[in-house]
Amino acid sequence: MSLQIVVVEDDPDIADVLVLYLQREGWSVSVAGDGARALDVIRARQPDLVLLDIGLPGDLDGTDVCRELRRFSDVPVMFLTARDDEVDRILGLELGADDYVTKPFSAREVVARIKAILRRGERGAPADGDAPLRYERAGIVVDGARREVTVEGDVVPLAAQEFALIEFLCRNLGIALSRQQILDGAWGEGWIGDIRTVDVHIRQLRRKVGDALPLETVRGVGYRLD
Repeated sequence: MSLQIVVVEDDPDIADVLVLYLQREGWSVSVAGDGARALDVIRARQPDLVLLDIGLPGDLDGTDVCRELRRFSDVPVMFLTARDDEVDRILGLELGADDYVTKPFSAREVVARIKAILRRGERGAPADGDAPLRYERAGIVVDGARREVTVEGDVVPLAAQEFALIEFLCRNLGIALSRQQILDGAWGEGWIGDIRTVDVHIRQLRRKVGDALPLETVRGVGYRLD
């Protein structure tokens, strides 16, 4: 079965180019031109990934769509934005976006980034002979087989990239990891983006999982999970 991609973009020229390149990969593509329609399409299609323009017309812009989307789905989201402002990028990541690309962009770059996101989502499967990841500490359970985090038995809703991050930290317990090591391990080597993305996602993990998570900031280095 081919991958299902939803493109949320109100500029028909940009949407047409994206559809052309995505379909060349053998993926099925649906398009929505505004936020309300986007949510309807995502609910109906249950896609593998959403390309989401921030500057949408109408009552719901891209950040509103992402915020609402995260109430019912952890589907990977890549923001398309005409604004290369740090506040906008950080806001998008804090809302649960997995990546962003700034206009004007290359459609080939978008395809490459989509493939990188999808590869990260597949990393939860253990290699032959390896036991599935399971981390337990102070009521927190990270279950690699189920790709699920619970706190005192309650499921914590994490975006795909947030789970990839905590999974990587769990596989390197007790090791002080630099931001670049975390990017290479949880995002994939060759990922193009701001290294401060790590800090944003770390804040999200701490907020969602809670104070019981023994995730320490190592001054001058990065982060360590004990």
